[in-house]
Amino acid sequence: MFSTGLVSVALFFLSATGVRSFSVTTTNNNVRVKENEGTDLTCSYSADFGSSARVEWKFKDIKGSQTYVVFDGKPTQPYAGRVTMYGNNLRISKVTRKDNGVYDCEVSAGEGQFGEVRVQLTVMVPPSPPMCRIPSSVTTGKVAMLTCHDGDGSPPPTYKWYKDNILMPVDPSKIAGFRNATYKLSATSGNLEYPAVTKMDSGHYYCEAVNDAGAPQRCKGLKMEVRDRNTGGIVAGVIVALLLLLLLGLGIWYAHKKGYLPKKAESKPKPSVVYQPTSLHSGDGGGGDDEDGEFKQKSSFVV
Repeated sequence: MFSTGLVSVALFFLSATGVRSFSVTTTNNNVRVKENEGTDLTCSYSADFGSSARVEWKFKDIKGSQTYVVFDGKPTQPYAGRVTMYGNNLRISKVTRKDNGVYDCEVSAGEGQFGEVRVQLTVMVPPSPPMCRIPSSVTTGKVAMLTCHDGDGSPPPTYKWYKDNILMPVDPSKIAGFRNATYKLSATSGNLEYPAVTKMDSGHYYCEAVNDAGAPQRCKGLKMEVRDRNTGGIVAGVIVALLLLLLLGLGIWYAHKKGYLPKKAESKPKPSVVYQPTSLHSGDGGGGDDEDGEFKQKSSFVV
């Protein structure tokens, strides 16, 4: 009786002071539905908004992109034909994995009269066989990265790695048989990393994608072999290369000695040419010293 009186007093105080809540609610704020099936997202609001309240639905996908689903009481073009409004509720006739995300029901009635409620929609899609990348051969001491990913499963699957058909724990330090292991495993990303592989890390590996929408799926396994550095092979290769160079040098020397290789053309001196012009005048007695009217070329021009 006393409590009823307190509630009545509180309601009277709120009405007298003009304080209103403008609350917006939903019957289910975490909706999970299988792909290609229909579902309803519910929304209701308090009487404070009055009879002329405006209801709109917005959608934000898992990448953060936002758009209107219902604007001014009508479905927008991308949703026309598969989305309808009944009352304030949103009905999707056939959901796809692209509908994964958050839906906001926003109610407004005038200046300062606003409220909203959020609904998470998860479209259930079983995982597909994931894509795995497993190196077939790694040298001891090197980094080895094994990756696993499935882009179809919804909600996003988690990943498990197996070595020789034995499940590998995410934290190897907590399992007695794996305490000496040095790998790092992420169940969220699907990456299995060995910072420095050893011979003990050789084995047959495969990955499994898991979510609660269907049966787990695994990739085709592959054997990873860890090999020691081939120091002997490197030394042998260097020796063989040096022997080949030595044989090549001996071959060139022998061919040159026997004259099998063409010799360089020897440079010959250019012949000298002496130009001796004849006398302009010839005498009976032969020529003497310089005479008047005569010119004799005594010097020679060597070309």
